[in-house]
Amino acid sequence: MAINLKGRNFLKLLDFSQREIYYLLDLSKQLKEAKYTGTERKQLEGKTVALIFQKDSTRTRCAFEVGAADLGMNSVYLGPSGSQFGKKESVEDSAKVLGRMFDGIQFRGFKQSDVENLAKYSGVPVWNGLTDEWHPTQMLADIMTIQEAKGIKKVQGIKLVYFGDCRFNMANSYMVVCAKLGMNFIGCAPKNLWPNDDLLKQCKEIAKLNGGSIEMTIDHTLAAYDADVIATDVWVSMGEDSKMWGSRIKELKNYQVNMEKIKQAKDDVIFLHCLPSFHDDKTEVAQEVIKNFGGNGELEVTDEVFNSKYSYVFEEAENRLHTIKAVMLATIRG
Repeated sequence: MAINLKGRNFLKLLDFSQREIYYLLDLSKQLKEAKYTGTERKQLEGKTVALIFQKDSTRTRCAFEVGAADLGMNSVYLGPSGSQFGKKESVEDSAKVLGRMFDGIQFRGFKQSDVENLAKYSGVPVWNGLTDEWHPTQMLADIMTIQEAKGIKKVQGIKLVYFGDCRFNMANSYMVVCAKLGMNFIGCAPKNLWPNDDLLKQCKEIAKLNGGSIEMTIDHTLAAYDADVIATDVWVSMGEDSKMWGSRIKELKNYQVNMEKIKQAKDDVIFLHCLPSFHDDKTEVAQEVIKNFGGNGELEVTDEVFNSKYSYVFEEAENRLHTIKAVMLATIRG
């Protein structure tokens, strides 16, 4: 039976089957090959998409804008201060207006309920570019990167270890995609930074059906053993109070991805990070953290790992483009 995602929203991977996820990954590879070989076609010419950003972005914005252009579409960027969305106008009313003008809507912001309501009331496909709970487009890029790095199509049995705060969008999304695809996920964090119990239970049940596993541990000295993939994310997310840096550094300093953890993993382990990353002192935020809390700017990952042969972070970043194009094409064209 053919896969048809026309008109579907892309809000979280819990909504998609294993077959549908692999379909999007296969389509992403086709679009990447077409871009590299100069054989792209403007398959969505004449369409226009809205890109709503409550949170600033580099990769997500660029991937959607370049992806839309590659597919022949126009895109309209609505930044944090560029519309009345959720301020003078309710999300419901905004959705009903935008749905009459656009063929698809991307949302990157805070509340999952906002993107859910956009989908409910707009009448056009809505894509989640990131919320506090989920980051589904990032997961497609990460799985595609694993496939390419390992030279495999199916990722069942791959062991992915995530170090850091496991309560929010990245860890949540890793658990779901690993469960859906039969991977073995280990989240490594202090107990107070573990995910929601209900989500953890749900992911364990899904993983069991697909031959995978979901585990949590506080043991940062053993979690990386035999890992195929090690991943992490920033310790203080966008929108959190910057005062959190002090307590978060104390909580997570032992969960930093360093070369010791890399060496515990398989010889062909790869390192992933959705970016931006604090691995040196070359950013304003890093300088502020160094000023207030000391250190050298290496937080969730060391510079040695970030710039090592194990690091696939820039391949991962590029794959945001190809996977996001696949999502837009599949849900608008079908």
